[in-house]
Amino acid sequence: MTVLKILLASGVSLVILFILTKLMGNKQISQMNLFDYITGITIGSIAAELATELEEPLKPAVAMILYGVVTVAISFLTSKCNKARAFFAGKPIILMRDGKLSREQMKKSKLDLNELLAMARLAGYFDLGEIDSAIFEQNGNVSFLPKAGFRPATPEDMKLPVKGEGILANVIVDSQVMEEELKLFGKDEKWLSEQLKKEKLKGPEEVFLATLDREGKLTVFPTGKKDGNR
Repeated sequence: MTVLKILLASGVSLVILFILTKLMGNKQISQMNLFDYITGITIGSIAAELATELEEPLKPAVAMILYGVVTVAISFLTSKCNKARAFFAGKPIILMRDGKLSREQMKKSKLDLNELLAMARLAGYFDLGEIDSAIFEQNGNVSFLPKAGFRPATPEDMKLPVKGEGILANVIVDSQVMEEELKLFGKDEKWLSEQLKKEKLKGPEEVFLATLDREGKLTVFPTGKKDGNR
């Protein structure tokens, strides 16, 4: 009888776990942020407890469902609100800019130099002097932008003039203006509004994503079925 109860409880835990996983969405380990990782471990632990809890299986089942519902609710909130997204998922941290490494940003990301060097080697860069910019992403990975002369294409071998592009700023995300990004590139909302009018857009509410480069070139991806245009 005990074995039957264990089998039944295990089956119930697997069903609930499967349903919650489908609701929360499929993500690879490398795509998870800290919050996703914590809730995933917690729900898995509760599922294991449910499989062996024979006296009061309802308690872990309720806890499991509660964690799942809260996770889905937070996921919905972060998809609609940039402040909530930054709070739960964190913000990308610029570790290197224009080939200069920031000690302060390294401390903020809680990365030591040896870890950064290892990540750079895994990305194919054995010399930090080849890197223009490095960004610590919310999922714990580091993205590297090589200097113009060290990119996979061979402009250096062909003796062609090259020019660094640097990091793009996301000035509009999900129809919301990123004021800090605009200020970082020396622009304001008035300038942005004028650029959107040139693209025949009424305002940020009609923009899914807009990026800005160092030269002031705005790339706009409108909402709806329109293609991105410059």
